[in-house]
Parts: sequence; structure tokens; C-alpha cells
Amino acid sequence: MAEIVSTKPFDGQRPGTSGLRKKVTVFQQPHYAENFIQSIFDSLEGFAGKTLVIGGDGRYYNREVVQTAIRMAAANGFGRVIVGQNGLLSTPAASHLIRKNEAFGGIILSASHNPGGPDGDFGIKYNGSNGGPAPEKITEEIFSHTKTISAYKTINSADVDLNAVGTIQIAGMTLEVVDPVTDYAALMQTLFDFNLIRALIKSGFTMKFDGMGAITGPYAHRILEDMLGFAKGTVMNGVPLPDFGGHHPDPNLVHAKDLCDMLLVQKAYDFGAASDGDGDRNLIVGKNIYVTPSDSLAIIAANMHLAPGYKGGITGIARSMPTSGAADRVAAKMGLRCYETPTGWKFFGNLLDANMATVCGEESFGTGSNHVREKDGLWAVLMWLNILASRKLSVATIVTEHWKEFGRNYYTRHDYEEVDLDSANALMKNLRDQLPALVGQHGIHKADDFAYDDPVDGSRTTGQGVRLLFENGSRIIYRLSGTGTAGATLRVYMEKYEANPQRHEMETQHALFDLILMSRDCAKIEKYTGRKAPTVIT
Repeated sequence: MAEIVSTKPFDGQRPGTSGLRKKVTVFQQPHYAENFIQSIFDSLEGFAGKTLVIGGDGRYYNREVVQTAIRMAAANGFGRVIVGQNGLLSTPAASHLIRKNEAFGGIILSASHNPGGPDGDFGIKYNGSNGGPAPEKITEEIFSHTKTISAYKTINSADVDLNAVGTIQIAGMTLEVVDPVTDYAALMQTLFDFNLIRALIKSGFTMKFDGMGAITGPYAHRILEDMLGFAKGTVMNGVPLPDFGGHHPDPNLVHAKDLCDMLLVQKAYDFGAASDGDGDRNLIVGKNIYVTPSDSLAIIAANMHLAPGYKGGITGIARSMPTSGAADRVAAKMGLRCYETPTGWKFFGNLLDANMATVCGEESFGTGSNHVREKDGLWAVLMWLNILASRKLSVATIVTEHWKEFGRNYYTRHDYEEVDLDSANALMKNLRDQLPALVGQHGIHKADDFAYDDPVDGSRTTGQGVRLLFENGSRIIYRLSGTGTAGATLRVYMEKYEANPQRHEMETQHALFDLILMSRDCAKIEKYTGRKAPTVIT
């Protein structure tokens, strides 16, 4: 029997590009999580008796909110809930479960690559029936409901035992507890040549995978070690922990330093990879070479036909606007279209559903394909392993040969984290105000605020980042990230194309030195933020 609980709205429950993210302490307020979950349900129609997928990345407070979501799903009339064992599901695995079971949608509990623990971050997002993040129409509807909510529905019951796989009944609803890895691993076997990868391993090929104390650990243990045959210990930090073992679970050169040192300094392995808090991002490194996410997308797109699941070719490529133009050059040579979208995986969903694109990528370490509707960290790792096994070349050789064929896009991102929000907004306003005056200066031939017209549904999305486009093809881009929970993160992207193979061996920051200085000067970064240097460089 549903119980109606009176409540009052909380300020600031607007979902961002990946749902609602706040500090754990914010979510721990009485009724806070319940308000947002009820607002999700109140924004949807026709789900009575349907299936809902629930799971999260295991961060602090995950267990509690999983139980809350189960009780509320029962009270609101869902007929079936599929939940990962112990409340765990990687984001791509959740997307797959939604699609495989033709679920109405899913609730994913994660703050992705943000830190965990009692003082860390937490998040809730809703994914639709296609397995992808809710479109802006739905997220705006959710936000509207959070401002007027007066009650939520739940049931008065004890916590459900999520430790064992099986099916139980709860208040007339079927609750199915599933192994979080099995279905996902089976999907990967249909896409990649596991026997070919096993042969590569038997030849002496070695790798190291950093689970960063997050959700991908169990998936990597099962697939890389148990199924493919990499040596035990290949997966480090492979147990999901509420505080990620003290790691900042963002797979970049700073937060995955131990792994990068093994490959770039010690040169101890042939291949290295990492994934983030909820398993949708990836880091790719080879012996003595770091592969930028932008280059990784381009190389994957150029070589996807080597994997059995894509041997028929691809229909198109999509990249987020700040991602480098390396993928565009691959698309041009293959006679395909490359779509430039705003940041946020939901913008790829329409293209994938319409079969206009097969592979998508973001410079923020996210790559994926039409197998799900989320970016997928382990998918990218397995794709690289399939390419390496097929071409029988090192990571470094594959990258340098790609540059010889397509040219090199020197590319970097400078993050200024936890900047005062008012100061960050003032910086962006000043940039937008001076756009017309910047044209003609420093070789800038176009300066705009990126807008996107969706080729599938015709929707228009504006205000997606300031672009300075140069006559020689270089770019400087500024945008504020929507994934943090404290202040604002100013992201600045610099890119320069180099066709001459004789100039492909420059150090990235050196190659982009002039653009870096110009980016700071044009935006008056130190004046507005007080920062002389970025927090993180990737």
C-alpha cells in the first residue's frame, strides 16, 4: 500500500548534462533524494506495470538511495524493477539492461568521475527507454516538478536483501536482482574477437588496468582476467569502494598517475587503460605514449571494421564540439559525415537511434558506439585490444601511422576547477561581449557561441561554448562544465593541426604554446579567476 509523505521543494534541483549532482551531505537531507526521484516519476507517463532498471556506481550513499528508489518505484506503480547485485551497475551496463529488457527507463545513481566518500559527491539521473540520458525536454520537466512538489509516494517496508541474485515480490512489484556483469560481458563477446585477443595475450602481450576503486573493477576482473586470460593482478584497484579507496576516479594523466608512470616512465607494460567512477570513461596509454581521447576516437573510427561487431562498416561519426577535429578527417576520407554536437552524451542518442552515426566520442575521455546509449569505458579498451590484436603493431606505431595518414591534431584541455561561480560567469559574459571585436585579430576569422541544430528532431541548443576559430584551422574554445558540484570548472581547449609528419614529434604543450598564451589573454583568465595556471592539464 502506497504511503503519501508530505514534503517541500528544495532549491537548485535542476539536472545538468548528467542528472542532478550535489555533495553527499546535500542528498542526505530528509526528503532530498525522494523529492528528486518523485519528480522524475511525475514527469513520465504510461509506466504503470512497466520495467525500471536501478543501479549505481557503489559510491557512498549508493546503498541507501537504491533502497529508496526501489520502494518509490513500487509505490508509483512500476510492475518490475531490475537492480544490480549489491545495488551495483556501471552506467553502460545499465543502458544495456534497459535496452535488452525493453524497460521503460532507468535510474542511475552516480556522480561519474567526481570524488566519493562522506564528503564527496553523489548523483541521480534518469535514462529513457533507448538506454540514453533523458533529453532536455524531460530534464526541464523534472526540474519544473522539483519546484512545486508537495508529496512523494513510497512504501513502508524493510530494506531488500540485494546480496543474492534472484527474484522476490515487494508490495505487488517484482524485484529482480541480477549479476551486474553477466549481460554486459555477453554483449562484449558479440562485438569483439575474444579468440584473437587471447592469441595476442599468449604471444606475451601485457597490460595493466586501473579500476580506480570504482565500478569497473568487477567488469575488468571478469572480462580481462577470467574470460580473456590476462594474468591475475592485471587489474589494479579493482574493488568498488564507497570512497573509491581515496582515488579521484577521473581517468586522466593526473588522477591515474600510478598507471601512467608504469607505461610512460617505467615502460613496464605494452598497454594500459583505466575507467572512471561509473565506468563510462576511458584512458588509453601505450608503452611511452599517451593517446588523447580525441585521437582515440579517430583511430577507433578508422579501425572499427576489424572488430566482428562492426565488420559491415559504420554509418557516421559524431563528436562533441570541444573534441578535436581528428575524427572529421577520418570521416572525410571514408566518405562519411562527422556530426559536431554540444557536450553531453544525450545529444548523440538521436543520431544513434536514427542510424546516422555508429561511433561517438568526447574529449573528456568518453567513447562509445551504437551498442548502448552511453559512453563505455571498457568497450573502448576492448576495441583497442581488438585493433592491437588484428594489426599486430604497438600502440605507438598505430598512433604515429595514423598521424602520417591523416595529419596530427595537437590538442590540450586546461581545467580551472572550483572557480567562483560569479567570476566564471563574468569571464564568459566578457568573452561573449567581445566576440565581434575579436574577428580579424590574431588570425581569428570566426568567433561565436556554439549552437546546435539537431538533424533528427530539429531542436536547437544554444550557448554551448565560445569558439575562436583561426584561419589556419586552429581553435580555442571556452566553456563552463556542468559536472562539478562546487563553484564552476572553466575548461579551455586549444587545438592546432599539423600535416607535416616531420613535425609530429613535438611535445603538445610546446606545440600549442602560443595558443595557450593567447587563450589566457583573450579571456583575461587571471583577472577573473585569480589563477595563474590551470588545476589540471590533459
